[in-house]
Amino acid sequence: MIFGAVHDRAWAILFARLVLGLIFGMAGWGKLFQMGATAHAHRYFLDPYASTWIPTWLLWGLGVSIPYVEFAAGWLLVGGLFVRPALLALGAILVIVTYGHLLKDLLYEFHTHVIPRLALLIFLLAMPRGDDVLSLDHLFWRR
Repeated sequence: MIFGAVHDRAWAILFARLVLGLIFGMAGWGKLFQMGATAHAHRYFLDPYASTWIPTWLLWGLGVSIPYVEFAAGWLLVGGLFVRPALLALGAILVIVTYGHLLKDLLYEFHTHVIPRLALLIFLLAMPRGDDVLSLDHLFWRR
């Protein structure tokens, strides 16, 4: 494939995928390999939300699993492999994070954390899969 023959939309998709994938992939990496999944669960789920209606088992489950999902889905996006399932998983994480922040602070400012990630995610989901020609999905399955 010659770069000049690649449509601008494919480049836009690639750059959005790379940026969003790096944001989540590196966040997951830090939570897993620097902080640790258990410490992540305590710091961001168990300790701040223990007094809420959310059961402890759910706080543990989300707190431990989210770093793995961020890591895997983020790096899948970077490679362009299983892009749609990765985007849906990351979208679910954004919903969970949004709810958690609102549970603690009804006036939480979304523009610094959630909105930029959500904008890239929605852009990628809205683009026709067939236009993502610079991806492993396209190489393997011609989607």
